[in-house]
Amino acid sequence: MTRLFLVILIAALNACSTEQVKTDYASSYEPPVFLDQTPRTTAKHQAKTHSLLELKNDGDANQLSQQEKLLPRISRYIKQGVASWYGPGFHGRKTATGEIFDMYAMTAAHKTLPIPSYAQVTNLENNRSIIVRINDRGPFVRNREMDLSYGAAKILDMAQDGTGKIEIKTLSPSQALPQLQQIAASQEQEVYIQVGSFGSVKKAIKLKDKIAESNLPEPDIRSSTYKKSTLYKVQLGPIDSTAAANKLNEQLAEIGITDTQFVTESKQSQARVL
Repeated sequence: MTRLFLVILIAALNACSTEQVKTDYASSYEPPVFLDQTPRTTAKHQAKTHSLLELKNDGDANQLSQQEKLLPRISRYIKQGVASWYGPGFHGRKTATGEIFDMYAMTAAHKTLPIPSYAQVTNLENNRSIIVRINDRGPFVRNREMDLSYGAAKILDMAQDGTGKIEIKTLSPSQALPQLQQIAASQEQEVYIQVGSFGSVKKAIKLKDKIAESNLPEPDIRSSTYKKSTLYKVQLGPIDSTAAANKLNEQLAEIGITDTQFVTESKQSQARVL
């Protein structure tokens, strides 16, 4: 009788343990596609801690196509919430992709969206929209959906208040490019493929020479300076079509360069430093 009681007791304990594991898993699961229109209370901009994690570049030439395969899952991602911005304290530091953060570039940090990926961000208070590239992790502040670069927040007219109510809609690179070109044209700018950004001009020149030696178009090097910190950005372009962008990305992948991004720059020749 005692043995039978022990068997029943052990079985009951095992069942409780299994149920606890299932409950914990379910409570931590967040579906990748959702729409949240719950109002949130805005607050003034606060200091944030961003990821400085470096991701290893394995030279995978299929990175772009792999990202496109995610689209059935992420292309329906539309979420509303509060965005803040970050800038001077992180300018020149590494983002979660390993690239250098430029507070004036159209980039953003998000907790879960793929890195790198693109999103259309709309300020719901004035209906201004921009395209940003997700290249960092954050914000690590409660009730914040996204941290925009200072430059992105300024265009959305959020820089002064520090926060704003936004809507995030994910885009594939092929979806993002035409919109970026349209926005750039309205601002007398053009779209380029950026292949690297460095705090050292020597590193920028080394990458430029590597690309030029591979029978590819010679890149430009442009600078972005804030206080005593100068970033040197290696760029190819301007890009006039999606087909041209795909071909150029394929050629870059053949020489091991897969972490590229679309950026907008002024048409003025004096913007080029090398």
